[in-house]
Amino acid sequence: MADAGGAPGPKLAAPLVDTLALVGLGLVGSSIARAARAAGLARRIVAIDRDPAVVARVVELGIADEATSDLAAGVAQADLVVLAVPVGAFAAVAKMVGPALKPGAIVSDTGSVKASMIEQVAPHLPAGVHLVPAHPVAGTEYSGPDAGFATLFRGRWCILTPPDGTDPAAIELVRAVWSAMGADVETMEAHHHDLVLAITSHVPHLIAYNIVGTAADLETVTQGEVIKFSAGGFRDFTRIAASDPTMWRDIFLHNKGAVLEMLGRLNEDIAVLSRAIRWGDGDALFDLFTRTRAIRRGIISQGQETPEPDFGRRRDGTQ
Repeated sequence: MADAGGAPGPKLAAPLVDTLALVGLGLVGSSIARAARAAGLARRIVAIDRDPAVVARVVELGIADEATSDLAAGVAQADLVVLAVPVGAFAAVAKMVGPALKPGAIVSDTGSVKASMIEQVAPHLPAGVHLVPAHPVAGTEYSGPDAGFATLFRGRWCILTPPDGTDPAAIELVRAVWSAMGADVETMEAHHHDLVLAITSHVPHLIAYNIVGTAADLETVTQGEVIKFSAGGFRDFTRIAASDPTMWRDIFLHNKGAVLEMLGRLNEDIAVLSRAIRWGDGDALFDLFTRTRAIRRGIISQGQETPEPDFGRRRDGTQ
């Protein structure tokens, strides 16, 4: 995926932090590197990734001032450390990072599950180090350092879930960093965040993975027609189901309580919908579709989506 042009917003008059360390240079980590550089929010950006090929590519792209596979060395002088790794890797990374952090450093992240993040990371942080979890609600189905772009967070929400007692100055700095990258910032309690994201993000992805898997099973029965005649809805499902499998495996395992609760509610609603279809209850179907269309319009009105019904195609007609 090619870089998107432009900056996340106006360039800052002075950096917000001296050294920003990014652990994990996939889509989100590399987008932060690009956005931070474009906004001038750090004097020095250190990219850290366990994969030497990713480190080499970051150097080629020139999106960081330094790139390394050495976690301890990479975070040693950092004022702000952002963990942009799968949720299941937080404990292992925090265990390696913790002893190397300097007093006053702030540790944050980009994970989609917050209660588990706090449980995994907090025990490994020394006294004097601040934990301010964050979740930028933005992304694409692409991954890797080439997938990132500076405007990924522009106009999107970033949710902060600081534990009780977190230093207000640390929270404010993380808020300012995300604002400088173009995000709208909200603060939320961690367990509440996980419940909200279970229905707005996690369960939709689970449904997408499932329906695409069902279609794959039907391919031989329909002689390839499921894929050949994919309509816009199915194309949207396949886009979501193309997301990083490691990341989504970890999300479901670490937010299983909220996900299972939402799946239970969904199963009940599907049973009601099935009954309406079976008994020809058109009024019930019409009422449901009317209510859900209003929700879609609300998403558009808040700037989280565009209204154009492109059915999976760009304006030039290509896929």
